[in-house]
Amino acid sequence: MNIVSDVAIFSSQRQVFGLPVCDLDWSEAFSFVSALAEMPIGQTVISFLNAHNANIMLKDPVYRQGLHRHLVLPDGVGVDMASLAAFGRLFPANLNGTDFVPALLTYMTKPKRVGLIGARPGTLAKARQNFERHAPWHEFIAIHDGFFDDSRSPDVTAEIASHKVDILLVAMGTPRQEKWIESHIRPEHARLVIGVGALFDFVAGEVPRAPEAYRKLRMEWMYRFMQEPRRLAGRYFIGGPIFAGHVVAHAAGARLGGWARTLRGAWKRPRDSASLQRRTDRL
Repeated sequence: MNIVSDVAIFSSQRQVFGLPVCDLDWSEAFSFVSALAEMPIGQTVISFLNAHNANIMLKDPVYRQGLHRHLVLPDGVGVDMASLAAFGRLFPANLNGTDFVPALLTYMTKPKRVGLIGARPGTLAKARQNFERHAPWHEFIAIHDGFFDDSRSPDVTAEIASHKVDILLVAMGTPRQEKWIESHIRPEHARLVIGVGALFDFVAGEVPRAPEAYRKLRMEWMYRFMQEPRRLAGRYFIGGPIFAGHVVAHAAGARLGGWARTLRGAWKRPRDSASLQRRTDRL
């Protein structure tokens, strides 16, 4: 059972390309997710939606179906632009996993057992050490690196279950981590599961964070591109325009849908000729 399907805050979600994305500020998100982690039954899976993930979602139905079963948080300026086009306002907060997950662990004062899956073996070990320095009241367990084929997944999940963790952080990159969680992770593995992408690389200190000025402007993507131009050029300078095209197309489709509903309502069969004339005058 996914707790999100029962207790999600429907008034605090916005549809981005048909996917519900939480519309929460930092304090609301911390409070809500912490409460979900304390639920005695069920499981909540958290994913993050940014422009790159949205492009994947729109062409990968399996990934999209998985996200619809997750609690999805907004990540970056791209989804802000999609929200602005559809609703006329930005999301209240940029709840990207790189900032949100460490801050959430600080917010949770009750000690938790936190399992770590993903990244290279050395990166995983460094990330565990730095997580312990960051929030020493929690216990962090480096369960397995992310370099295993799917045939070994039953062994990995059995190891997860043996540790009886409260929270499981999965760092395999999108969409692999979300699909792996959907296929293999069940409530007995952890009450709260979060797909964290490249978080372990940042926590281990192997990838530098952008300066505060970039992050406040939600321009960390530009700093990352300057660090790794070859790897990220396609994502930002091909994927970016593709995403912008999706934003325009969905906004136009929403407007056309609204006009179509108006016309259907206006041209419903009238009771008399006077009613027809009044409806025609309104158009």
